[in-house]
Parts: sequence; C-alpha cells; structure tokens
Amino acid sequence: MEKTGALVAEDQAAVGALAGADKGPDSRPAPPRFWPLLLVGAAVVPGTVVILLGRWGDTPAVQAWRTVCLAVTVQALPFLLLGTALSGVINAFVPESVFSRVLPRRPALAVPVAGVAGVVLPGCECASVPVASSLIGRGVAPAAAFAFLLSAPAINPVVLTATAVAFPGNPAMVLARLLASLVTAVVMGWLWLRFGRTEWLRPTARHTGHRAGHSRWNEFRLGFQHDFLHAGGFLVLGAMAAATFNVAVPRSVLDTFTGTPWLSVLFLAGLAVLLAVCSEADAFLAASLTGFPPVARLAFMVVGPMVDLKLIALQAGTFGRAFAVRFSAATVVVAVACSSLIGGVLL
Repeated sequence: MEKTGALVAEDQAAVGALAGADKGPDSRPAPPRFWPLLLVGAAVVPGTVVILLGRWGDTPAVQAWRTVCLAVTVQALPFLLLGTALSGVINAFVPESVFSRVLPRRPALAVPVAGVAGVVLPGCECASVPVASSLIGRGVAPAAAFAFLLSAPAINPVVLTATAVAFPGNPAMVLARLLASLVTAVVMGWLWLRFGRTEWLRPTARHTGHRAGHSRWNEFRLGFQHDFLHAGGFLVLGAMAAATFNVAVPRSVLDTFTGTPWLSVLFLAGLAVLLAVCSEADAFLAASLTGFPPVARLAFMVVGPMVDLKLIALQAGTFGRAFAVRFSAATVVVAVACSSLIGGVLL
C-alpha cells in the first residue's frame, strides 16, 4: 500500500509539472526541423502537379482514354440503374413463393428455365449482376441465377434486334448468337451445379426479402441504394481498364490475327473481354471487323456480354473474387466452344 501511495503521488506530481509547463513561455511544441522546406513544398508542389497534369492531359492518348472511359461508363450506367432497380423490386415486393412456383424444384431443370427467362431483362451485363444476387438472396438456386445472369444480356430482344440491324440480310448470325449464348448459359449453370462450391460464393451482406412491419418502399430504397453504389464503383474500375487497353494497343495488332481462323476466334474472344463493350452495342463493333471470319465475330458477341473487365469487377464485388476468377475463366472456354460449334454449322 505504501508503494502504491508513493506511485500515485509521483504521478500527480508529474501531472502538475506538465500543467505548469504548459503555462510557461516554452510550452509550445518545437516546429519540424526543415519547416521552411516543407512550407515551400506545400506551396509549390500542388501547383506544379496541376500544371503538369493539365499539359499531359491535352495529349491525344489521354483524351482518347478519357473518352473511352466515359463512353463505357455512360453507356452502361442506365442499364446498371435498371438492374439495381429491378433487384430492389424483387427484394422488397416479390414474395419467395413466386420463385418456387415459376422455377422447377430440381435445380437441373431450373437452370434451362432460368436461362430462357433471361429474355425478359432488356439490359446489359451490368443489370444482370445485381438481379442475380437478389435472386440468390430470395432462395433461387445459384446455378439457376447464374444461368440467368449470363443469358439476360445476350438473348434479350434489344440485343437481338441490334444484331439484326448490324448484320442486315443475315438472320443466321442472329440465330447463331441466340443459340450459342443460351447454350453457354445453360451449360455454365449445370457446371456450377456439378462442380461449384459454397466457399467460392461469398455474396455481400445485404437485406433480402420483406420483413413484417417494415415499409416495402423503404426496403426498396435501401436495397437500391446499396446495390447501385456498390456496383457502380466496380463499373468505373472496369471502364478504366477497358479504356487503358483501347489506348495502349495499336490497331495494327488486329491485322496480324485475321489470317488464321482459330487464332482469330481466340483473339476476338479476348478482345471482347478487354474492350468491355455493352451488349446493346457490341454487334455494331463486330460488324465493323470485316477482316475476321463470321465465327470469330460470333465469338466476340457471345463472350462479350458474359465476360468482360467491368463484369469481372462487378462479379468480384458482388459474389467474391474466388467466384469471379473461376466462373469467368470457365465461361470464356464454354462460350468459345459453343460459338465455334454452332457458328461452324450455321454460318
């Protein structure tokens, strides 16, 4: 006890000394050693950076990067709004019994039904990701939700109409895109059903379903706000990556792959992943690639709506990176195989 009292007395004396020191003329902390240099740097460096970025930003490459990045973002943003709004509606207003009545109970049969149901969502891949996440939260089997995720941006009426306009007088291309995309979506759903693991799928925490005693409109607002803000950031990251590729790769590289059929298919499939063109517009870009064979252009239109940089980013943010890496890689392989087989028969 005596030792404890002595320690307390010492602590009080120390506190008193510090309090007295604060009142003295030398109580202010000493300035940094090189404070004049820091002051000059704080005044000069920001202005220098602004001037350099302004001059560098006027170069054609940077202007092209800004244009492509903005174009991809603006092009996809309305459909992201549509998808997140539809996700909020499903979350707040659609009871779980609806899904149990519409989809077969056996997941193997629910996958093709969900793949065909993708025709009802007139949007791009940015819209399908939040909807698929909401479906899983409402009890739909992940395999069926993923089949819907892949088919919706590829077989909806807007995309098929745009394809028919881009390839006038060539209905075989429209039919080939419809069949190749639908088969890819169904096969990927079955593959997930057979080989998918729960630990790969880590959806973000979000409220799913209506809770008794709560306002449905408020639940819709909260779900829409969460999904849009969360997915919008990954959309911007994907658009920046796509813009970087557009600026960094010279157009002359495209000409080196047009001679070999199988190499051209692989190249356009990879190009679709990197360019990240919205599914409503990719048919016009594919039609402009006249040097490539029809099967390669079909692969470009089948792979693009299912796997691209912004979609990978959206999937990673929504379902987890482990899922996005495995699912995207497998989707590319299946999409290229289906495009080659169906395109080889129809085109």
